[in-house]
Amino acid sequence: MTTSRLRKTLYWALPVLAVAALALGVVRALDKRSTQAERARAAAEALQTTPVYEIAARDLITVRRLPLQQTAAVSGSLEALQTVAIKARVAGELRELSKREGDSVAANEVVARIDPTEPQARVRQAEQQAESALAQVRIAQRNQDNNQALVKQGFISATALATSQANLAAAEATHRAAVAALDIARKSLADTVLRSPIAGQVAARPVQNGERVGVDTRVLEVVDLSAFEMEAALSPADAARIQTGLSARLVVEGLAEPVAATVARINPSVQAGSRSVLVYLRLNAVPGMRQGLFARGEIVAGAIEASVVPVSAIRNDKPEPYLQVLRDGAVKHVPLAPAPAGSVDGVPHQAVPMLAEGDTVLAATAGAIRDGTRVNLAATRP
Repeated sequence: MTTSRLRKTLYWALPVLAVAALALGVVRALDKRSTQAERARAAAEALQTTPVYEIAARDLITVRRLPLQQTAAVSGSLEALQTVAIKARVAGELRELSKREGDSVAANEVVARIDPTEPQARVRQAEQQAESALAQVRIAQRNQDNNQALVKQGFISATALATSQANLAAAEATHRAAVAALDIARKSLADTVLRSPIAGQVAARPVQNGERVGVDTRVLEVVDLSAFEMEAALSPADAARIQTGLSARLVVEGLAEPVAATVARINPSVQAGSRSVLVYLRLNAVPGMRQGLFARGEIVAGAIEASVVPVSAIRNDKPEPYLQVLRDGAVKHVPLAPAPAGSVDGVPHQAVPMLAEGDTVLAATAGAIRDGTRVNLAATRP
């Protein structure tokens, strides 16, 4: 009897428990969905709320009205103003070449010689030919003088006199040709002595003593380090503001201090490929300056008074460059208007005609901040 009652009780209790469990699951599911909905609503409200940034004082730049030096950036390699390649002017064996790279050379100093054996023999040959031609001139002159006397006495005809006169002219022409050949031979002998036309230092020595060199073979390259020049390419817009005589300051690799330079020449033609204008800067030599060193700097083309900010504050993460300006406690993106660029105390600056003196601009260290973002101005006070 007890067992039967227990079975009957379980028979009715199990469905009740199942219904209760199902109801509990539904309640939990509804509660979870409600919680998720609340979280989503809170996240949406957070997204719609503009965050407030705190900006440090070092991240702010005040627009100032300053003299803006209009400059044109230049770069290039230094070249010595005077460089000469000493070449062999006659063929032969090279001798007495003692100068090496880095050695100093005086103007008109003998730096090498070519074996003069063949040129000396040609000079002697040309001298003998000139003497032989002179002897023929003298013989033809005596015949001419005799024939003139004989014509007057009627012993020979005028035709014979004309023939002797022609022989004299031919002998004189042959003598002049022999003298010219002698001059050429003597010049070839003088060309065996190689001299430096300028004072400087040896930059290259591509040959050695004992080598047989041909005509126009480079023997030494001498560089004068007393003055330098740099060729720089400018855009047509920059070149229009550049004139000869303008000053520039260049930073030369390896040198601790900037070097002063002057615009010496401006090429009158535009380069065909790049459409750039070549400008040539003259530099005075300073210790440590060498040919081929790279230099960069700016040509100062004048100054204007303008409201300026450092170029580093300009942002370029949009199609058009812009500035992040603080107005009414919020960040405003202000597009950059076309205006001159230059430098203030050597730092690149940009004129900002769309801003007023005293406006506050975010520096590059502040990073990119969305337009309209509120800023905690209290944090900006020192």
